[in-house]
Amino acid sequence: MATNGVNKSDSLPIAPTFEEANNIAKEVLEEVVGSSVYLHIESVAWNQSVVEKVTQRLVDMNRPYKYCVTNVIMQTGTSVGLNVSSTCYWDKHTDQTYSIRWESKNVVAIMTVFAISYATKL
Repeated sequence: MATNGVNKSDSLPIAPTFEEANNIAKEVLEEVVGSSVYLHIESVAWNQSVVEKVTQRLVDMNRPYKYCVTNVIMQTGTSVGLNVSSTCYWDKHTDQTYSIRWESKNVVAIMTVFAISYATKL
């Protein structure tokens, strides 16, 4: 049984699931960017808004985690590639990372969510 983000059966904190992080990211990207045409000058504000809103929604889940959210927004149809990678040194039993892709007709976004537990084992 989970209470306040901690699984009582093994006393480990419960990280947001991929589905939870994915849903939050996609809802926020749809709200902020939606079907807008890509404009470089707008992409800076979009990125700032997206990472702040996603981070706040994760924090609002009230789980014993700190979050780091990164996001790349680029124009679709430009015939250019993008390679994104990351690595972490952490507790593989409690900490998580998720890569999320969102795409509209004009824009593609690649978001990475890092969830790092600050709870100690009970």
